[in-house]
Amino acid sequence: MTEEEKMLAGQLYDPSDPKLQARLHYAHRLSQEYNQTFDDETAKREEILSNLIPDHGERTYLQGPIFFDYGCYTHLGQHFYANANFTVLDCGHVTIGDSVWFGPNITLVTPMHPLRYQERNLRAHADGTLFDLEYQKPITIGDNCWFGSNVTVIGGVTIGSGCVIGAGSVVTRDIPDNSLAVGNPCRVVREITEADSMKYKTGI
Repeated sequence: MTEEEKMLAGQLYDPSDPKLQARLHYAHRLSQEYNQTFDDETAKREEILSNLIPDHGERTYLQGPIFFDYGCYTHLGQHFYANANFTVLDCGHVTIGDSVWFGPNITLVTPMHPLRYQERNLRAHADGTLFDLEYQKPITIGDNCWFGSNVTVIGGVTIGSGCVIGAGSVVTRDIPDNSLAVGNPCRVVREITEADSMKYKTGI
């Protein structure tokens, strides 16, 4: 298996592999180029996004700045919105559904490292260059979700459709559909129901 195949299969892999490094540097460069654009430069931004995140839906809007490790392993649905400082470490697949909105400072992290330092620390190739071994767990986010500011989602998590994740949450476990979930670690507070409709709110 290639290092990319090992990576996408969730096995330990060498991230210093030349093919992976080439895509990593390309994505970092495209992220930086995007960050140098203004939000009214729509054609230029779309061109960059098409190269950085080939699988993105219509009306994707990333406020910027952004940072992607690979980009090509991220999949964005229709009508996706991310406010400032959107970070995606996508050595595993990151799949986001339709009509998902992110507040500022959202971080999605799929990389995982061994707990034992004997397996985590740097080691040497035959030529003396150093590398580490990593693995990944994918992230899946359903349709119609809203994340408050400063949310971090850890690899291996699936967040169902219709969820609201409160500001400052660190999501370390799956969240079922239509949940209001908050905290560190993030926990479900309750189900979101018809009773939450704005028509029942007074003073609005």
